[in-house]
Amino acid sequence: MTSDIRRKAAGMKNHTKYSIGYFMPPEKSTNWVNKDHVDRAPIWCSVDLRDGNQALVVPMSLQEKLDFFKFLCSLGFKEIEVGFPAASETEYEFTRKLIEEDLIPDDVTIQVLTQSRQHIIEKTFEALKGAKKAIVHLYNSTSVAQREQVFKKSKEEIKDIAVFGAELINEYAAKAEGTDFTFEYSPESFTGTEMEYALDICNTVIDVWKPSPERKVIINLPATVSMSMPHVYASQIEYMSNNLHNRDNVIVSLHPHNDRGTGVADCELGLLAGGDRVEGTLFGNGERTGNVDIVTVALNMYSHGVDPELDFSDMPNIVKKYEEFTDMKVPPRQPYGGELVFAAFSGSHQDAIAKGMHYREDVEPDKWNVPYIPIDPHDISREYEADVIRINSQSGKGGVAYILETNYGYKIPNAMREEIGYMMKHVSDVNHKELSPSKICEIFEKEYVNRKDKYQLKDATFRRLPQSETLGDNGIEADIEVVIDGKTYKLEGRGNGRLDAITNAIRKGPYHEEYDFITYEEHALEGESNSRAAAYVAIADKQGNTYWGVGIHNDIIYASINALMSAINRAF
Repeated sequence: MTSDIRRKAAGMKNHTKYSIGYFMPPEKSTNWVNKDHVDRAPIWCSVDLRDGNQALVVPMSLQEKLDFFKFLCSLGFKEIEVGFPAASETEYEFTRKLIEEDLIPDDVTIQVLTQSRQHIIEKTFEALKGAKKAIVHLYNSTSVAQREQVFKKSKEEIKDIAVFGAELINEYAAKAEGTDFTFEYSPESFTGTEMEYALDICNTVIDVWKPSPERKVIINLPATVSMSMPHVYASQIEYMSNNLHNRDNVIVSLHPHNDRGTGVADCELGLLAGGDRVEGTLFGNGERTGNVDIVTVALNMYSHGVDPELDFSDMPNIVKKYEEFTDMKVPPRQPYGGELVFAAFSGSHQDAIAKGMHYREDVEPDKWNVPYIPIDPHDISREYEADVIRINSQSGKGGVAYILETNYGYKIPNAMREEIGYMMKHVSDVNHKELSPSKICEIFEKEYVNRKDKYQLKDATFRRLPQSETLGDNGIEADIEVVIDGKTYKLEGRGNGRLDAITNAIRKGPYHEEYDFITYEEHALEGESNSRAAAYVAIADKQGNTYWGVGIHNDIIYASINALMSAINRAF
């Protein structure tokens, strides 16, 4: 066992076998630093059906791909990579079915992938026959590692592969009828390619395709393997963007992967650096650690006041559909989509959120600025009550009070909140589980509301006493019928109000209970005029211990009496 531990500890010394495998631009390319946010939506291209699909343990069936395609269209994607038609019969059949059955909306362009080989390009154009619009995406690997280890070819030989494919695509597109083609080129493994060489090969392909305002060319610069910190990728994108031929007619596309966990950061900085387009997937599905998560990038823009031009307003349904199509799960802390992304268990967080929500109700500010909640959960169909404040052993008084108010109408007095908060924390801690809103309400009502344990008031009659018989003009006399430990008593008491009169009557009972009346609050439990009333009463015994009781009734007088009797039952 000891030797295993030593071996593991020593193993981290192996960092010396790694070296930087990426290349900085040959000139300073840092103008992107001067921009503070992405101010417009890029062109979005979903690669869920190709890049995402090939990463699944069990790839999608033809019907699943069709359903997913329709779903992506409903979200607002205008470019969708549907597959690699020459790679398998399923990919080919899927492309043909979309075209032959006229399943592609007029404002949506399908994209297909191809290598720079004649029979593959020929099969690709055969698959696209009859399409109204299509993007043909040509790629070949250009990195040092791929050139030396996989292809064992020189830079010129690798460039010749790209040129060969670009020229063939020109030829096949010229012979095709009725399809509006856009050409796309990717120097695959761009991040491991020398920047001057990547620029040279891309410019050579651009020169072959001769883009125009009417027919622009897409140059896709993928972080096929994420190799650097995000600022390096941004500098690489800026260098390429500034030096590509015919730049006005070139669309710079980003395709970040997530090997270093920085796919979103790479994408955002790449957009600042000149990127016009993003290829990615819902929730980042893709090989290894995945592609860039389009949901996160789009809603990050949304949180800055930018329209992402995709519809993620029904996030629960998007998560449900994604999980059905891919048989994968969205992690509970996945940005925006995860079940717990808005959930606050910490007491201090809950208190700040609750106060922020009440501030919005009172002040109604134009801009969203609630503590700890970057976007309004309602904007993506998430509910405050179910999603924002969650109660467990780490929660505090503010969160519990917020749950009781927003779900059940109880406006817990500030002085009572700490007691209730500690009660719920204890229950959660003992049971090792989160408490649902319904469970919180059940515990609260069982402990505080309309208690009838030892004392049960059956009837009460009140009379206002003449001023001559009192110290003031508010003297009240109460005749009560009360059950104490199962036995009925008729008692009488006087006081400066109904609750004081009942208190003095109970003191004449068999136990002569002694307590001081501390405070009283009340409110309507619902918003309607005929709603029930809630009352909160606190009393203190002779040792100074405070006991709260809550009363509910259609009549506020009886609600207050019920609250007093609940407090007495909890105290004695």
